[in-house]
Amino acid sequence: MNEKYLLGIDIGTSGTKTVLFTADGTALASYTGEYPLYQPVNGYAEQEPSDWWKAVCDGTRAVITKSGINPHEIAGVGLSGQMHGLVMLDSDGTVLRKSIIWCDQRTAAECDEITSRVGAERLMEITANPALTGFTASKILWVRNNEPDIYGKCRHILLPKDYIRYILTGEFATEVSDASGMQLLDIKNRCWSDEVLDKLEIERSLLGKMYESPEITGVISKIAEEKTGLAAGTPVVGGAGDNAAAAVGTGVVRDSAAFTTIGTSGVLFAHSSRFAVDKSGRFHTFCCAVPGEWHMMGVTQAAGLSLKWFKDNFCNEENILAQDSGEDVYALVDRMAETIPIGSDKLLYLPYLMGERTPHLDADARGVFFGLSARHTKSHLLRSIMEGISYSMRDCLEVFAENGISFENMTVCGGGGKSRFWRQMLSDVYACPCDTVLSGEGPALGAALLAGVGTGIYSTVHEACDCAVKHGPAQQPDAASHEEYMKFYAVFKDIYPALKPLYKELSHI
Repeated sequence: MNEKYLLGIDIGTSGTKTVLFTADGTALASYTGEYPLYQPVNGYAEQEPSDWWKAVCDGTRAVITKSGINPHEIAGVGLSGQMHGLVMLDSDGTVLRKSIIWCDQRTAAECDEITSRVGAERLMEITANPALTGFTASKILWVRNNEPDIYGKCRHILLPKDYIRYILTGEFATEVSDASGMQLLDIKNRCWSDEVLDKLEIERSLLGKMYESPEITGVISKIAEEKTGLAAGTPVVGGAGDNAAAAVGTGVVRDSAAFTTIGTSGVLFAHSSRFAVDKSGRFHTFCCAVPGEWHMMGVTQAAGLSLKWFKDNFCNEENILAQDSGEDVYALVDRMAETIPIGSDKLLYLPYLMGERTPHLDADARGVFFGLSARHTKSHLLRSIMEGISYSMRDCLEVFAENGISFENMTVCGGGGKSRFWRQMLSDVYACPCDTVLSGEGPALGAALLAGVGTGIYSTVHEACDCAVKHGPAQQPDAASHEEYMKFYAVFKDIYPALKPLYKELSHI
């Protein structure tokens, strides 16, 4: 009973990953439970909170069984999860409707309403971001405007990971990094904004108690013990939104440190000890998981989602081959894309399947293959998707540079970070060395390390990262490849402005 373990639970969009770690960051057992995404209308995106909870229960029992440990040896639980999702509960704690999740784009009218009620400049001053369709506040107003009966029954509003916290502990709570994406938080002062809540006529009583990421928010209840196999009384800390947790899991917790994650969305993330805001709202400024500090984040809505969409719909042969061989289908995709030269023989892809955030802030934007000809093959399309995502991440980098945010090295994580081919592509596009962390557990490790800080295994988040996060050697940018990519990037940058009015026209048909 001398060894203490830490549990990280990451409630993602495609699945929930549960990982059991030793105190030095070694993963002992891992389980991922998948679930569907519902899109009943073009631009809508919803999930069932009960699916997340089932995945958590399956995951905790699986890692305890695989590792063979006594659940009482788990010192603490950390939660991470997809940001911005709206979970509404009634007075009995029952879910009132499917969760409207981060990539849903239905709330353009509500964003206009928020801007009108609060004022564009004042909204930026308080929440550090313009009104965005992906954020939670606009979703709350959408339910109030379109489903008044449901809104009238609502007594609690939670984010995805915080719903899991409630089921685990019975506590209605959140923490500053995830709450930053609700558009209801005073980002600089790290508390709910009474001014925004009053102007939007949202009752503060609907929102959970606010914590810093490493703080203990509750303990595993007896009811949750029966469902999960975790020991009642085990502390559960605040945790963090997925990207803030990934920052801890990759060691990006000091100034001049940055990472790129290629998951369902793509994120360029930089840590900062000072509060700074892009006045045009092209990147997000949020509270980070290090108490009293912040991060800046540029977002491509459909990064890995673009590749998954193509794989699921047009790579049936490769999916079957992967199943038969036991090989990861994305490894097959990598090899196909590698056979194609830089520029995909003059084929460009805009990864705007779910609208876009950085730098365009356009919910109506949609995906485009530009330059498609009869000579292009499936391999060309696959490489162009990977290149288009990389160019979109370069867009984020250039916005950061305009605001004086720079870094000397980039850590790449998420599903795309596993690909040496894609890491080299990003290194060449960025003209920056790119490494990756050896654990590959990202947000789950970050959440677990925050649990370690909260339960006293580490004294600070920095100490936790120094102890547990290990990096592989960096891949260096190739100057000739960078020059070639930049020729195509210049064209890529001109496509969206040319199509912007047509996107709007299409949305109104």
